[in-house]
Amino acid sequence: MKKPTHWIQAVYHLATSRIIFVDNYFGILAKMNLRPNVLLIQLWHAAGAIKRFGLEDPTFGFRSKHAQQRIRMVYRRFTHVVVGSDEMSAIFRKSFGVSDEAILRCGVPRTDFFFRPIEMKSVELILRRKFPVTSKKKIVLYAPTFRDNETSNSTIPFDVEKFCDVFCDEYVLFLRLHPAITHDFHNRYPGIVYDVSDVTNVNELLVITDILITDYSSIPFEFSILKRPMIFFAYDLAEYRQTRGFWTDYDELVPGPVVTDTEGLIRVMKEGNYDIQRIRDFADQWNQYSTGTSSEKLINLLYK
Repeated sequence: MKKPTHWIQAVYHLATSRIIFVDNYFGILAKMNLRPNVLLIQLWHAAGAIKRFGLEDPTFGFRSKHAQQRIRMVYRRFTHVVVGSDEMSAIFRKSFGVSDEAILRCGVPRTDFFFRPIEMKSVELILRRKFPVTSKKKIVLYAPTFRDNETSNSTIPFDVEKFCDVFCDEYVLFLRLHPAITHDFHNRYPGIVYDVSDVTNVNELLVITDILITDYSSIPFEFSILKRPMIFFAYDLAEYRQTRGFWTDYDELVPGPVVTDTEGLIRVMKEGNYDIQRIRDFADQWNQYSTGTSSEKLINLLYK
């Protein structure tokens, strides 16, 4: 919160609301005694999980006892957790220490967007006016996950120049980097490379994305609903596996080719052999309850 008034407003609303929705970890909840019968709904910010988090985060055991207690206290505030699949239900029970009774299997509300063709078409028209890409070229979106140690990093591990030299006639490249990263990207390829980091809602970018390039982000879980190709540019896979940990074997979990450098990425794109059926299976597994009416089902569960 940028202003003290925002913090005061947040405390006021937390203290007076009957139903509270959160989509992440908020430490302030550990210090607040909510009124009896208040519902605190954890929507989370992802439809699935590749890396471990919460109580299952490898770094949790290295925190002080006070910090561990604070984290557990925040999780105890959750009366319900919204999930899009049984797969995610099991992960939340371990990560937050919640019971199965706390799980709301209604689907993830933010995925409803992908089942509304008129709304998606409207977003597409807006973005294509903002980023005038010729219809003859496909859009490749590079959207890596945020890394805690890269807040002041000015380089991109993705070799933009090499990519453009090979594919400038076929593709345009969208770069969506985390707002916390102070990157020093100088666009030498206007009309081919676009910095789209200012688009806050990544789901809107996915509408016009033909091929997604990411790594350990949760974006693939929602992008899979569109049944489009994905490539996983995991240049620091060994390090990330050790420091953050995965819920299962990375290569088996992700529904696309895994590459560790730009050369491998270019090779995969040249071959163009994407397993769309694997993406469909991935979408069915992780979006089991997310079928376009999740918002309505959630409201009915809470209010009716």
